[in-house]
Amino acid sequence: MAYSSIDNGKNFFNTVLYTGNGGTQNITGVGHKPDFNWIKCRSNTSDHALQDIIRGNTKSLQSNTSSADATVTNGVTAFTSDGFNLGAGGDVNTSGRTYCSWNWKAAGANPAKTYVVKVVSDGGNKYRLDDFAANAVTLELSEGGTFTFDQSDSSNNGHPLRFSTTSNGTHGGGSIYTTGVTVSGTPGQAGAKTVIIVAASAPTLYYFCTVHSGMGGQANTPTTNSFTNLDGSIQSNISPATTFSIVSYTGTGSNATVGHGLSTVPKMIIVKKLNGADSWTIYHVSLGPTKKINFDTGAAGTQSDRWNDTSPTSSVFTVGTNNSVNASSGTYIAYCFPDVQGFSKMGSYLGNGNTNGTFAYTGFKPAFTLFKKASSGTGEWFLLDGIRDLFDPVKKVFEANTTSAESTDPDLDYLSNGFKVRTTNGNLNSNGVTYIYMAFAENPFVSAAGIPVTAR
Repeated sequence: MAYSSIDNGKNFFNTVLYTGNGGTQNITGVGHKPDFNWIKCRSNTSDHALQDIIRGNTKSLQSNTSSADATVTNGVTAFTSDGFNLGAGGDVNTSGRTYCSWNWKAAGANPAKTYVVKVVSDGGNKYRLDDFAANAVTLELSEGGTFTFDQSDSSNNGHPLRFSTTSNGTHGGGSIYTTGVTVSGTPGQAGAKTVIIVAASAPTLYYFCTVHSGMGGQANTPTTNSFTNLDGSIQSNISPATTFSIVSYTGTGSNATVGHGLSTVPKMIIVKKLNGADSWTIYHVSLGPTKKINFDTGAAGTQSDRWNDTSPTSSVFTVGTNNSVNASSGTYIAYCFPDVQGFSKMGSYLGNGNTNGTFAYTGFKPAFTLFKKASSGTGEWFLLDGIRDLFDPVKKVFEANTTSAESTDPDLDYLSNGFKVRTTNGNLNSNGVTYIYMAFAENPFVSAAGIPVTAR
């Protein structure tokens, strides 16, 4: 059996607790620079606060509302190498209140991507990247990233690709930009490529052909640890790792596919429209592509206009025509989670209504679990973790769909290879009812060196 190469789960996911001071403070101990950060006040009612690297740390969403993306300048003011900085925002840093923060790493500070370049005829020659439908597209190439433009295809013969700070490069009166740029081989022959490592504070760039005018396009250089993905019919901007991917895209209003960059099939996808008050919409592998579920109390419902009845693949997920996932000119963020052996698991179990409840095998000791009653009736989204409860039973719970403070409703055992339900609480264990879950590891059940993790 092949085991996860992850030896320390905290390098990719970690929970941190802190107390607000009503001013500014730096939260450390995350173990990595967060790319996605979810904060909830433990001691008082408050909105949840969700930030990510693509939208920017000052943009916040609330899982408990359908509100559009909001700018919060005194909330999370920066992501740092071991945590995040806070302003005096009430939802994240009121004096004397206690808080919980869950933190995921995506691509990190140095993403890498290869674009396969072809030259096509489109009112004159144009560069086409990754066989995407549009030509000379505007790219997002984040600072610190390494981006390779593969010109091996024979159509590149006589069309060297370079960068400039001027639109259309030397044809527009500019010069060739060389900072961090390496050129190899002859265009149209095997091994030909132009590689750019985007410098800190790099200007807006333009890719162009040094021989022919009008072939290229713009290349923005944001600080978002992200880059353009052209795998789907919709161009997306992604920050991917093997464990998690953040995806932004603009809707078309018609059935479409969106590249996620995971290279494996996502098992849970959480989508939110940013420029409108539309519900969070969630795909879960245990429900399948004909159903959707929202961040509310409702059970899963059959809705073909969410995922177009199509399961995600290792490169794309499909969105239908519903405004919550794909309105024309709607802007969206999607959080995509795969199963990673020994680290993360998206699954389901059947409740039995007994304190000797169901055991669910995850293949690791959980550090975090998110649950939802899915098959009938109403139920809250339960958030639990192994930091607020260091020993079994795990009881301290938040509701992702409400502003409620932390409570102690359920009983759950976090075991070395999964979890066992120890409650008759209807949000976790009604007889004959299906529950879906997301779980992340404290550490892999067996490390890359074959060392087993002990039970609690």
